Parts: sequence; C-alpha cells; structure tokens
Amino acid sequence: MIEQPPWLAAAWAELGQREVRGSADNARIRAFFREVGHPAILHDEVAWCAAFVGACLERGGLASTRSLMARSYLRWGEALSDSRIGAVAVLSRGSDPAAGHVGFLMGETPTHVVLLGGNQGDAVSVAAYPKTRLLGLRWPSAVSGNAGSKEAGTRAAGDALFDEALAHVLEMEGGYTDDPHDPGGPTNRGITLATYAAWQGVQLNAATRLGLKAELRRIGADAVRDIYFARYWRPAHCNEMASALALFHFDAAVNHGVTGAMRLLQRAVGTDVDGEIGPNTRAAIGRLSVEQCLERYAEVRRARYRALPHFWRFGRGWLRRVDTTLTRARQVVRAGTVAQQTTDQVQEKGTSSMNESVRTQKQSGAVLQQESTTKWWGQSITIWGAMITALSTVLPAIGPAFGVDITGDLVREAGEGIVQTVQAVGGLIGTLMTIYGRMRASTGLTQRSVQMKL
Repeated sequence: MIEQPPWLAAAWAELGQREVRGSADNARIRAFFREVGHPAILHDEVAWCAAFVGACLERGGLASTRSLMARSYLRWGEALSDSRIGAVAVLSRGSDPAAGHVGFLMGETPTHVVLLGGNQGDAVSVAAYPKTRLLGLRWPSAVSGNAGSKEAGTRAAGDALFDEALAHVLEMEGGYTDDPHDPGGPTNRGITLATYAAWQGVQLNAATRLGLKAELRRIGADAVRDIYFARYWRPAHCNEMASALALFHFDAAVNHGVTGAMRLLQRAVGTDVDGEIGPNTRAAIGRLSVEQCLERYAEVRRARYRALPHFWRFGRGWLRRVDTTLTRARQVVRAGTVAQQTTDQVQEKGTSSMNESVRTQKQSGAVLQQESTTKWWGQSITIWGAMITALSTVLPAIGPAFGVDITGDLVREAGEGIVQTVQAVGGLIGTLMTIYGRMRASTGLTQRSVQMKL
C-alpha cells in the first residue's frame, strides 16, 4: 500500500465541500482563503482552486505560494518528468495566458489527467481534464519546509488573523516566570521550558536545564512566532475556523494544550470528545452560531479551570483570561458584522443606481407610458363587483320608494320565482367578484372623469 502524502490527506478530508447558492457562503471555503493569507475574501464565488491547493499544502506542513493564481505553482517546488500521485498539476484555462487551474494529480488515462481539486464544478471533487491543457507537474523541494521545522512558522507572516490572535495570547501570558506552583515550570511569553527544548531538539535534563533556561529568557520574537504557529495555531486547526472562534480556540490551545482545547471545544458544541477536529466536530460547530459557540466554549473552559488543583492560586487570573478573550472574540464578531453590512450596503447602492438608470431610460423620449402607482376606478374589479351586487339585491328593495318598478313586466311574464333566482345569482356573482377583486388589489384608486352619452 502506497502511503499518500500529508497534503493529499488534507485534500481528501475536504471532498464534497461545495459553494453555497445565493448570498450565503461556505465557511470551509472561506477558510482556504484565510489560511493562505487572504482573510479579506468573504465570498466563495471567488475562484478558489489555488486557495484550496495552498491550504492543503500548508496543512500538510509545506509552504505554499500563498497566491490565488493557479499558474503561480509553475514556480513552486521542482518540476516532475513523470507522473506521481499527489503532485501539483497546473492546467491552462481558455486562451488567457494568465488564467489556469490547479489541483492534485490522482491518475491519468491516455488522453486525460485526473485531479482532486477545489472549484471543480463549484466543489472539491475528482475530475478529468484533457492532457492538452497540462502545463506542468510539480513536487515539493527540500526547501519547501515541513511541519516540525523552525522555518514553518514564517509562513504566518502577513496572516492578519494569526497576528491578532498571537498579540492577544502574548498579552495574556506576559513575560518570564518561574513559579514553583506552576506545573509548566519556567515559562517565557507563554512558552514553557519543555516546549522550547523540544523545539530546539534538545533533551531537557539536569545537564541542559540551565542553558535552556538562559536561552528561554532571551527568546526572540521570530522564534516565538514560529513556535506558536507550528505547535499551536496549525495543529489546533485555528485557521479553519471563523475568525472569532479561531482567536478564542487559539488562546485555549495555548493554555490547555492543543488536544485539551479540542476536547473542550467538542464538549461545548455537543459532539464526541476524542481530541480530534474531524467531520463530526466541524458539523457540530456549523450547527451553532459563532456567538453560541463562544458562550458555550467559555463556560466549559471556566468549569475546567475550577476543577484544577491549582485553582486556589491561579483561578482568578484564569477566569479573567477567559472573560477577556471572550470579550475580544465578540469584538471580532461585531467587526465582521459591520464589515459585511458595509459590503451589502455598497452592493445595494450599486443595485439602486442601476435601477435608477433603468427608470431614467424608461422616462426618456417624447411619448412615455406613465408608471403610475394608482389606477382608474373603472379598472377595479372590486368596484364593479359592488355595483352588480347593489343592482341585483338593493335596488329592487328601494326602487318602489322612488317610483321605479323593475319587476312589473318581468314578474308578470316569468313569475316571482325567476326574479328571485336572477337576483340571487346576481348577488352571488357580485359578491364573488368583490372578494376576488379585493384579493387582487395591489394599488390605490384615483379619480378620472367619464363622459357618457345617452
């Protein structure tokens, strides 16, 4: 059995993700854009094949091009002279020399290549493309990095969401501490001595402890960024979440450990607690609003802190941290809502301008058909229905008072029963027309002069 590369496993995990019709958007597709440094893109209609490939590569521990141009991958990694499962395949698209498509090679026929990719039929799918469109196959080179390398964290540069979350965590963690009651031991900027030793690939023991503590005291900003990105942000799947939830979950991952935070999140959203973010957990998160998820997550974290044996010493600070993190996550939610409303207003303004242009075109010219919000009473089925009802039922009753006898000859010739039948039918028809006309009426009435010649 051939072991598939990690980036391909990440791609298979997204199989079936599809654009949402209408004004809504698939949060999973939006996450692809965030993961490759384009958090400002809020809609899944934007071409996302390159964003999908980039996100999968980075989840697999590789640096992507972080570009949304498919052909940017012609300069990524190294060229392949033969086919290889999982290779990045770059295709042409139409006659535009800048346009293209990119996906992962799954196989080939004499005439086609088969790709697992995003934005294939508006979804993550497997599809075949003519070999005549194939521009190149690429494979990661030795300089592409891996999930455990020190260079892995540098891919977070320019990721505004990670920068915001990291700034919050560093504020919460503070500087160097070596509290004997702290089970984490010596810690600087939230990084424990054990974590730093593992990052450096050095075994922590009595012989190395003093030297590592000295290094931890003067740890640089770049190393801090790399450690947080590679050991917390990415393993906790923060880049796959909505911005507000990502900030809160990242803080939890740092304070409770990655697996611990994922278990707390699973308890909060009401799914199986196994410490792994899979399809079931993602579905459970998706069933809740971001605000609901945050509130539940915060309460689960508080309960966890209260159950710890050191709560008596650190509890007040832990609870304050949850409250502060929750407040900032809510601010991210509100900021996103305002940004979306602004976008919607701009779109509505554009639609209104277009409608105004259409109205102007309709009004230009010598003779125009008036677009009126009213209509002549003679066009109203309601009015005519009422008139017929009155003539059939009311007039025969009050006619004699005015010297009008509409039943004389008719009664003598057809009998009183026929007259009553005609009146009843006329009244029924008039009533039905009144009801029907009232149901259809959508405009007001206006007066119009009518001339009648007798």
